[in-house]
Amino acid sequence: MTVGDRDALILPVPPEPFALIVGAAMQGRSDEAAETALRHMGLRPERVGAVAPEIVGRIGTPHFRLTFGSVSVLAGPAGDATLDLADPDRPTTSLLAASLPRQWRESGQCWIFIPERAGAAPSPGEQTTAMREFFKMMVLLIDLFDASHIFWSPARLWSDAPQFRASVAEMLASGMPPVLHLVAFRRKDLGDGAAMGTRGLALFAGQELEARVPGGWTAAEMVRRLSRLALDMMLNGPIREARTMRGLEAGEWIDLLPPRGSARQKSTVVVEFGRDG
Repeated sequence: MTVGDRDALILPVPPEPFALIVGAAMQGRSDEAAETALRHMGLRPERVGAVAPEIVGRIGTPHFRLTFGSVSVLAGPAGDATLDLADPDRPTTSLLAASLPRQWRESGQCWIFIPERAGAAPSPGEQTTAMREFFKMMVLLIDLFDASHIFWSPARLWSDAPQFRASVAEMLASGMPPVLHLVAFRRKDLGDGAAMGTRGLALFAGQELEARVPGGWTAAEMVRRLSRLALDMMLNGPIREARTMRGLEAGEWIDLLPPRGSARQKSTVVVEFGRDG
């Protein structure tokens, strides 16, 4: 459930990150009208013929290459494979204060946007810059499509599109990434308790977080703490060494235990919460 810079993409997510938006304004528009609307938004659409084999089935026709600053994006109606992946009824899908309309996948309202990557995997700083530009483009597209909802694939997370737009605007003003819209917080039962972990953080920091839920703690208390840690990693990079730090409240401490071994292995930082005494 959802409550509420990259060296390598080391956890299993779709081949490339993408965003999916649901926008009533595109329903019933002709291909030419859609292209004209994108051009008027300053996104310089170019018609694309064939796409890479790994994208076949994820994007329908017509598809365009959009350009915004240094960012190039493949865009078009979402294909069935994308819609199946994003289905909000799947237990692997998370929702952040979002309830999709019943006919969310019908009538061409869903478009997919896949950032293109040239060359080798970017450094953490390059990845952060590219994602900032991509999210600035998504703000324009949310307005153009009159979007109600947005899906971010690394977290497999649906958000309210106007809230996402406002969070990106805040990021551009303050520099703080909209962590709750980019990272899902998933709870799982352990038999003798429960744990909560992140999904989608690896795109920005190369690592995910997982913590056992202390007795008596609510999901909201866990998200509050893990989101602070996730934000720090998005801004400052992964956890390289084990360390102990003070928690959010008096007498509270946090242990961070990064994995040992190759950076190419599945990488999850184990978080332990405790109190003095």
